[in-house]
Amino acid sequence: MDERERARMRAAIDAAEGRGPAPDLSDASLRALFAETRTIAIVGASPRPDRPSHGVLLALAAAGWKILPVNPAPAALADGIAGLPCYPSLSAAAASLPHGERIDLVDVFRRPEECAEVTREAVAVSARWIWLQLGIIDEESAHIAADAAIPFVQDRCTAIEVARLGLRAPLGEPRSA
Repeated sequence: MDERERARMRAAIDAAEGRGPAPDLSDASLRALFAETRTIAIVGASPRPDRPSHGVLLALAAAGWKILPVNPAPAALADGIAGLPCYPSLSAAAASLPHGERIDLVDVFRRPEECAEVTREAVAVSARWIWLQLGIIDEESAHIAADAAIPFVQDRCTAIEVARLGLRAPLGEPRSA
C-alpha cells in the first residue's frame, strides 16, 4: 500500500468516525439539505447506461430534482444525457439557469485527483453543497469546502441516501433542465 492509498484510507476512517475536515452528516442534516435542494449538477455524468453516474442521474431525476449533467465530451454535449442537455462545465450549467436560480448540489463522479478543481468551481458558482460519490475521498476538496463554509459529503451515494431516507424533491418547483 502506497502513501496515497494510506492517506485515502485514513481520511475515510476519520470521516466515518466524525473526525477530520469532512465529518459525515446526520440523517436529519441530509434530510434538511435535500429538502432545500431544487437543482443538482452531476459532474462526470455519463451517457452510458452501464455507468453508475447514469443510474444516479436517472434516480435523482425520477425523485423529482432538476438535473444538470456536466461532461465536456463532445458526444455528451452533442447528444445530451438521458434526454437532458449536457454542459461542459459547472459554470456553463449555472449560466443556463434562469435568473435567481442556482445549483444547489454538486454531485461529483470524478477521480479524487480531479475533485479539488471541481470543488473550486462549485464554490465559484455558489453551490449550496458538494457531494463526492461512493468510493471518492479527497481531503483537499473537504478543506476547500470547509473554508467556503459549504456542507460537504464524500464516499457516499446520493441515490442510495435518497432511497434510504425515502426522499423526494420539494414540490412546486420546475424539474426539467
